Amino acid sequence: MKGISMNIGEASRATGLPSKTIRYYEEIKLVIPARLENSYRDYGPVDLHRLAFVQRARSLGFSVDECRQLLSLYDDKARASSDVKKLALEKLSEIDKKLIELKSLRSTLNSLANNCHGDDRPDCPIIEEFAKGIAK
Repeated sequence: MKGISMNIGEASRATGLPSKTIRYYEEIKLVIPARLENSYRDYGPVDLHRLAFVQRARSLGFSVDECRQLLSLYDDKARASSDVKKLALEKLSEIDKKLIELKSLRSTLNSLANNCHGDDRPDCPIIEEFAKGIAK
């Protein structure tokens, strides 16, 4: 990527990120490309690397604010790896909680589906469960 200079469309193709997402990342200052005399964005190797970094972090479930923290740590060559590990472990804990919630949801829905006859009759425990607590 040395010496590369790209417009937003080329940066989009190079990173696999939609142009709209790249513009958003610029708007919130995750990436700040240079501007040419005609005001067009000019993405260089550092910008493409930062976009790829954010894309990877987002794919692992990190929020935009967490990506900002990770980029800050990435830019800080005096960082403590314990700070990075702390963020990763916090994300892992969050994922574990979501997995527990998803397993519970799956169990409940599986039970409801198993108790539904799935025939031409109108009575259905799935609908009845969803309707619980609805004021009539």
